[in-house]
Amino acid sequence: QVRLVETGGGLVQPGGSLRLSCAASGITVSDANMAWYRQAPGKEREWVATVSSVGQIMYPKSEEGRFTVSRSSAKDMLYLQMNNLKPEDTAMYYCNLRRRGREYWGQGTQVTVSS
Repeated sequence: QVRLVETGGGLVQPGGSLRLSCAASGITVSDANMAWYRQAPGKEREWVATVSSVGQIMYPKSEEGRFTVSRSSAKDMLYLQMNNLKPEDTAMYYCNLRRRGREYWGQGTQVTVSS
């Protein structure tokens, strides 16, 4: 059974930092791409960052340089370092894994940026 478990969310003040983690299990990860998405209330889910199976890192063009994605050497952990957080970063953050035409999602971790 494939499992993606996100941790690290929480309440943080504007300007603060959080580090999200995603642990993948139950699937071969060596040839899988992993990514972070987020969804704010009333909005569509949006792509945040990707680390490919060969280590290529990709962000949306709109990314401001505040987020840094990384992956463990074993490729089964995905991280998202978020700095200088803003209220508009408030969302549920989801881990995504794609392998051989199939896609899997975690349950999400809530990030709330508020003073």
